[in-house]
Amino acid sequence: MHPNLVCALAPGVLDAFTDAEGRAILAGGRVGLEKEALRVTADSSVATTPHPPALGSALTHPCITTDFSEALLELVTPALASSQEVLALLDDLHRFVYGRIGDERLWATSMPCVLHGGAQIPLAQYGSSNAGRMKTVYRRGLGNRYGRVMQVIAGVHFNYSVDDRLWQRLPGLPGFAARADARPGGADAGGEQALRADGYMGMVRNLQRLGWLVPYLFGASPAVCKSFVQNAATDLESFDATTFFYPYATSLRMGDIGYQNRQEAGTGMKACYDSLDAYIRSLTWAIETPCPQYETIGVKVNGRYEQLNDHVLQIENEYYSTVRPKQLTDWMERPTLALRRRGVLYVELRSVDVNACHPLGIDAEQMGFLRLFMLYSLLADGPRIDARERRAIDANQVLAAHRGREPGLRLRAGADSLTLRDWALRVLDAMQPLAELLDGSLDDGRGGDYCRGLAAQRAKVLDPELTPSARMLAEMRERGEGFAQFARRLTEQHRKTFLAAPPSPERVAWLMDLAATSLDRQRAIEAADDIDFDEFLRRYFAQSEAHPVELAAPV
Repeated sequence: MHPNLVCALAPGVLDAFTDAEGRAILAGGRVGLEKEALRVTADSSVATTPHPPALGSALTHPCITTDFSEALLELVTPALASSQEVLALLDDLHRFVYGRIGDERLWATSMPCVLHGGAQIPLAQYGSSNAGRMKTVYRRGLGNRYGRVMQVIAGVHFNYSVDDRLWQRLPGLPGFAARADARPGGADAGGEQALRADGYMGMVRNLQRLGWLVPYLFGASPAVCKSFVQNAATDLESFDATTFFYPYATSLRMGDIGYQNRQEAGTGMKACYDSLDAYIRSLTWAIETPCPQYETIGVKVNGRYEQLNDHVLQIENEYYSTVRPKQLTDWMERPTLALRRRGVLYVELRSVDVNACHPLGIDAEQMGFLRLFMLYSLLADGPRIDARERRAIDANQVLAAHRGREPGLRLRAGADSLTLRDWALRVLDAMQPLAELLDGSLDDGRGGDYCRGLAAQRAKVLDPELTPSARMLAEMRERGEGFAQFARRLTEQHRKTFLAAPPSPERVAWLMDLAATSLDRQRAIEAADDIDFDEFLRRYFAQSEAHPVELAAPV
């Protein structure tokens, strides 16, 4: 089997981290979560009420905001060293929100229900400022381009960055010396920021190669409410009168019924991940290049903006990808320019379904495995992706999403094919030495968490009935429930759990202060506007690497 298919570690890489400090470096770094949840009414319809003021401003709150719809909440944790601390904060955010949304609920699954057409899904609103209007217009453009129904699918985004000390140990290690030498200007070009970009982009490529593993292990959307499916010619099978499914599906969210850029219709694009520079250039091209199909929508129609522009992408965030290199942005700074100026800060894995069986949608064991998986993907050799491998990556994602638990399912592996089972076992086996090294770094009495988490994933590969998708379908059959009934029951269970115990008084006071501060910040942004929206957009899109955005940040 070709080593690229396993993303094997070069011999000797882990030897550089066997000392106490080295193990601590590998076990360090930070993780964060962005968890989406659809606000729904008691009858499970999408809520049409505004974002509750008691939660603060969706424009400026660091932890409680919205995604596409006013009803699609997004709960965001900062990057923290401990997964347990991240989950504890996410738990408190849920409890805080539930205390302020009245009789509404947070839908427990990735796939929405019950839908009454896209027109009933309200766009997210961010106030009267130019910055707030831009966010709403962008979302209106998404609705016009792809339909609103697809935009209310919820997910969990897992953010990960390594310990900064790691970059000091990588030069000279097997595999990394060759990457540095291949950089324009040689190993010394660009310093640590270039090394960090090389490492993180290699991680991104490997996460794409092995990305099918995430929906297999953690996919939790094998079925969907029939109200979601707009295509009458679908080949989805009927589970019951209200539910579609595929018998061996893991994650319909990550399949071809979910949101994706329309490459097959000639209006999409594929970013290039050969290097950070190539990635930035490919996104920049898409943002600057008109698209004939989107020109038919119009930009400003009868005085209202229907999209930010008629280009292949309105802005960077429109590009659909399972994984993204990220950098924090300054006020109104374009994400590609932030990457160009300051490099990659962390990597965002976007392919994680909301686990309906857990109140938070994700648990500590899953976070531990994802942390291990992403670190492994960074340390492993990550060669460039050619056109044939790109097609295989896309095909494997859909195969794993639609048929991942099918006995004997074969994925595309180079010029050949390999069963998902055999490929997954080889990857997990290759991760074992790293898990053992990480467990050796723990001195808090918990030792063995990484190896235990890896063993739990191996068990799912050996027995597909242990996967969340299989368990979900089995429970639906046992109880005689369709998807909507199943999701509604778990939604009610989680609601009772969160309402039973509010956060601590200290946490409530902190969150109330964040809400009040965010509302003050929104008012300051609105008061600072001194140009009209047309000029605001012109200045935003005129910024370049050499010329910062000419939009003064509010005090």
